Amino acid sequence: MPNIKIFSGSSHQDLSQKIADRLGLELGKVVTKKFSNQETCVEIGESVRGEDVYIVQSGCGEINDNLMELLIMINACKIASASRVTAVIPCFPYARQDKKDKGFFDIPVDNLYAEPAVLKWIRENISEWRNCTIVSPDAGGAKRYVTSIADRLNVDFALIHKERKKANEVDRMVLVGDVKDRVAILVDDMADTCGTICHAADKLLSAGATRVYAILTHGIFSGPAISRINNACFEAVVVTNTIPQEDKMKHCSKIQVIDISMILAEAIRRTHNGESVSYLFSHVPL
Repeated sequence: MPNIKIFSGSSHQDLSQKIADRLGLELGKVVTKKFSNQETCVEIGESVRGEDVYIVQSGCGEINDNLMELLIMINACKIASASRVTAVIPCFPYARQDKKDKGFFDIPVDNLYAEPAVLKWIRENISEWRNCTIVSPDAGGAKRYVTSIADRLNVDFALIHKERKKANEVDRMVLVGDVKDRVAILVDDMADTCGTICHAADKLLSAGATRVYAILTHGIFSGPAISRINNACFEAVVVTNTIPQEDKMKHCSKIQVIDISMILAEAIRRTHNGESVSYLFSHVPL
């Protein structure tokens, strides 16, 4: 593709490389370093004049440093006369209270969805998926994500109503729906310390579920998350690779990864060519 450059921030080089490979492009040359006072320095190592530039940087790891690095890279490309600069942010930072939906942007934004890739994984990896129940671990996300997946698989859904005393601590859980003698698939947008999904898995098993899976868009897995998953009754905890998972997988055999690089690569290709990206809301590109 002519007049296009893809650069990677330092948060997720592996995903950036996969995206570039799928587009048949080389990653652009960029050097990021820190001054002795810990300020971030970014040097773009090639001309971007007149180019359509895409910068891949995920909101993970040292989130504040990575966000600042992204802003500096955007600025460096703009002052070097790039015709357009697009940030590709697989895991959007500071979004846990849905700030992204409150008029935060005054520029065009495309929100991409993991749902088609999740549906594909369920059909290919869970043999009894026709006899499963899709479960939301909290009532908040139930109407959106879980019901959509359940509808497209033509299966039942359930939700777990949880009462929190304070953030990251759940007091009581109530299951609404039936999972008896069925495979239960917990679906959520992210899991951090994994207290909620591990409690939910126990609840589902005690309610008669035959097996329990968790499928999460963003696997943050901080603090005690890995030990909790290892001790929980999951068959598998499935996450996308919006966040690097290689180190976590070494310490937890239950973690499996869905590669979403093809979705991001196709979104870049369609944006570059001025095509609609809405196709990606319901299809996984080949």
